[in-house]
Amino acid sequence: MTVNQQVLRSIAGLLIGTGLSLSLVACGNQSTTNTSGAGAKKDVEITLVGYAVPKAAHDRIIKKFVAKWQQEHNQKVTFKQTYGGSGSQTRAVIDGLPADVVHLALGGDVNKLVQASLVAKDWDKKLPNNAIVAKSVAAIITRPGNPKNIKSFADLARPDVKWVTANPKTSGGARWNFLALWDSAIKAGGNEAKATEFVTTAFKNVVVQPKDAREATDAFAKQGQGDALLNYENEILFAKERGQSLDYVVPDVNVSIDTPVAIVDKNVDKHGNREVVEAFVKYMFTPESQAEFVKLGYRPAPTSASDPRFPQVKTLGTIAEYGGWNDFQKKFFDDGGVYDKIEAGKK
Repeated sequence: MTVNQQVLRSIAGLLIGTGLSLSLVACGNQSTTNTSGAGAKKDVEITLVGYAVPKAAHDRIIKKFVAKWQQEHNQKVTFKQTYGGSGSQTRAVIDGLPADVVHLALGGDVNKLVQASLVAKDWDKKLPNNAIVAKSVAAIITRPGNPKNIKSFADLARPDVKWVTANPKTSGGARWNFLALWDSAIKAGGNEAKATEFVTTAFKNVVVQPKDAREATDAFAKQGQGDALLNYENEILFAKERGQSLDYVVPDVNVSIDTPVAIVDKNVDKHGNREVVEAFVKYMFTPESQAEFVKLGYRPAPTSASDPRFPQVKTLGTIAEYGGWNDFQKKFFDDGGVYDKIEAGKK
């Protein structure tokens, strides 16, 4: 195994994976009453459910919030946290996991909670920045030295380039990857027919489509498949902060990967902790909280175009341009949608 292969293998555990599942863990004292000090209020517990990547930021944000709330309100707040793939976490909440707050990988997963009557329909209007608490963009990881000279998403359609992505039918991250390719074709002046042709050609070059991003990373880094891997910029930056050396490209025509936070209203009403839950979620948008997300490689929300830590993107598409995740999911990824037709066109 070469040094570069060792580097790639070592980052595999750092990069995102919807298959990661962490058991419900508690932060702080889990007692439900507080008898210390005159005027002290009853303890409050919050359950936070998230996709795996932002856990380190959450841990630091929670520590700061708990201290701030204790000082200002003389009330102890404790947290339970559970992490895993965004889709699996969404299903767990629908099946009864008593989340008060969710931080998921895409708005489409929050919309599933709306459909289950757990989250208010106007969830994205109740918080700053349309409830988008952390942002990233799509990036292309290449082999060391970028021997295929890959510079843009268009290069993924070249006949000499093979690449890896998870399956958009099963992976939220892969749906962002798909959107990045589709949007790049539209932004190049193409119509839907041209975009379909481009994405079909590009996906013919995909050597393997595992069910989630963790397996896609393993296929590229450990198994040596493909010339490139699509992933989030924040995951690459986090790996670099931990001393890894990676070659990657952030295409200057890109998409804003928006990760939302939402209050699970049905559970909050049942638990009677709305005041503290709302305060915590709003605290996630403060400068001190946003700084913790930036440490993990996320772009600030809202993004500062002049931030020197992140390469500027000339043209940044959004899911809103395509009707939002409900419409995009139905059109592209439901059975018989555009993606199924693209897969059929590969044969």
